[in-house]
Amino acid sequence: MRYDRLGNPLSTKPLFRLETFAMKYVADVMTRDLFPLKSDQTLNVVRLLMRTVHIRHVPILDHNERFVGLLSHRDLLAYSISKLANIDPLEQKELDRHIPIKEVMRTEVATTTATTDLKKAIKLMMKNKFGCLPVVDRDGSLVGIITDEDIKRLAIRLLEKEEERLRLTQVKP
Repeated sequence: MRYDRLGNPLSTKPLFRLETFAMKYVADVMTRDLFPLKSDQTLNVVRLLMRTVHIRHVPILDHNERFVGLLSHRDLLAYSISKLANIDPLEQKELDRHIPIKEVMRTEVATTTATTDLKKAIKLMMKNKFGCLPVVDRDGSLVGIITDEDIKRLAIRLLEKEEERLRLTQVKP
């Protein structure tokens, strides 16, 4: 028999099991506070947004507010002129002012829905090494994004719940 700190008997059932954990769907962990941009905006806007808001993935919308692409920090780095080329940062900013997002964004982007099984979405991200999955509704409107940071936060919550369960179920000497 296990006891709590006050000497009361505890159930032998674990307090927490992943299969009964309330967070089962993408909607349960996705980020809803989004910072999408339009495809005709320019790279300088993306760089400023990423730097200001501390994000690495920017969903791109058309003028009907439908998801049409994604631009990641890694995409920007790949597109930027290398610092090894001795380009002045001001020159890079000036170049960025004239390059529309639509010329650089990825348009072949895997998406998911808010009602997708969370485990399925995480497996998809892991298998394809995706840093995020945009979450869209039936009409293609962006409703959220699930990122590797969201998954890390989930892992921390699960670990904390397990630590609490173990703390409460310690055998009394």
